[in-house]
Amino acid sequence: MGAAVFFGCAGIAFGPALALVLLTVAAEPLRVIVLVAGAFFWLVSLLLASLIWFVSVHLSDREDAKLQYGLLVFGAAVSVLLQEVFRFAYFKLLKKADEGLATISEDGRSPISLRQMAYVSGLSFGIISGVFSVINILADSIGPGIVGIHGDSPYYFITSAFLTMALVLLHTFWGVIFFDACEKRRYWCLGLVVASHLLTSGLVKGFGRATFQRRTVVAPSARGRES
Repeated sequence: MGAAVFFGCAGIAFGPALALVLLTVAAEPLRVIVLVAGAFFWLVSLLLASLIWFVSVHLSDREDAKLQYGLLVFGAAVSVLLQEVFRFAYFKLLKKADEGLATISEDGRSPISLRQMAYVSGLSFGIISGVFSVINILADSIGPGIVGIHGDSPYYFITSAFLTMALVLLHTFWGVIFFDACEKRRYWCLGLVVASHLLTSGLVKGFGRATFQRRTVVAPSARGRES
């Protein structure tokens, strides 16, 4: 049962992204490079956000539960803002790369357009973000344990998988809109991307706190085997 839940939820979470990578990215070396580099930029933003949250927690009162939850929300907001900052930095880097490729090209055109790079970079941000958001949940789904045995939602894993899939696709859309807004200097679109990213993060956080206060209960047979 655990393996079925694991592979089923993993397929839901990353199936569309895997299809997009195989159909639109894997055959083009430049797109693969943009995909990997985008994931690296996202990881750097996560590292900085983690450092900020880690320092703030150690400088605060760890016994204050409300303060710690507030710091967690603060860390999530900082993480979103840093992701968008690094998305902008990645746009500037790709813009320079696009100009350089056009310069050395025989026909004076870059072999990959800025819109294609926007799509691939957004997809890379979404995939790596989805991996980090759902990897621990997928690890728990293998077992041993049963979700919902004490009245909690039995749909925790599948709901988390659908939320991860939505997050991956949203990052792809955000990447395309963000790059287009930077290219055409549409600052209200930039604000829309950042605001919607913050709103989505807040909704997922609030929904998870209110609905999915999960407890994985080890089945009696598993306890017997462990003892």
